[in-house]
Amino acid sequence: MKLRKAVELAKQARLDDSHTSFGSEKNEPSITTELDRDAHSPPSAVDDMPVYNTSRRVEINRALAVENHCACLLPDSEVLDHYKILRTRMRQRAKEKGWRTIMITSARAGEGKTVTAINLALVFAKEFDQTVLLVDGSLHEQKIHRYLGYKSTTGLADYLRDNRSLADVISWPGIEKLSIISGGDPIKDSTELLASPRMTELVEEMKVRYANRYIFFDVPSLLDRADAIAFSQHVDCVLVVVRAGDTQCQEIEEAQALIPQEKLLGFVLNRA
Repeated sequence: MKLRKAVELAKQARLDDSHTSFGSEKNEPSITTELDRDAHSPPSAVDDMPVYNTSRRVEINRALAVENHCACLLPDSEVLDHYKILRTRMRQRAKEKGWRTIMITSARAGEGKTVTAINLALVFAKEFDQTVLLVDGSLHEQKIHRYLGYKSTTGLADYLRDNRSLADVISWPGIEKLSIISGGDPIKDSTELLASPRMTELVEEMKVRYANRYIFFDVPSLLDRADAIAFSQHVDCVLVVVRAGDTQCQEIEEAQALIPQEKLLGFVLNRA
């Protein structure tokens, strides 16, 4: 909170200086938000931090979220250190390759990819030198907002299909350095939307908007729908969640064959 206040004060000081220099209300600049800064302008140290109080604020139901295994909300969770180890290994590999957009999927449904995506977003947001955007790409059944226990009537599909602005679909759950896109009605033509030019433009905009941001996309499983295969073209890398004792080796091999091998970040063994 101190960091965010310092950022806002620094921005306001620049606005005041600019207003004094021009000496006219017509030339008074508008306050920069997370979504309206020119993506082609190189960000300064102050600009490279989203302004969360301009995003739609939602309240996480922490009891329900923890019940849904979003355990990284708790500072003393038994699994927190495991996710921190996973975060470190992911960051090392991503830094080597210059990767910042990460698709999280699985071979089959029910292996824990959504819970893994949420916990990774939470633990990445705990670090000091980057921000996180968590995007629900399971357009046929969005779960992130339900797992976290807040209501949301707009999501990625509204942006892609109805030309809604990002300001309408992005939320801030009250956690510093974390933004979420999740919500909206389920749709049938999800594969076509995820492979659309508008989706390509959105991912590119997300990548250039903030240099120190990781973007996690929770998408359907590889062997159940074509969505993940279509969406893999947009991201830097792919993380595959495998549930211990349930997923067959043949299914893992089939899922891996559907991913561009140069984009394979690795596997997460869930419920080991």
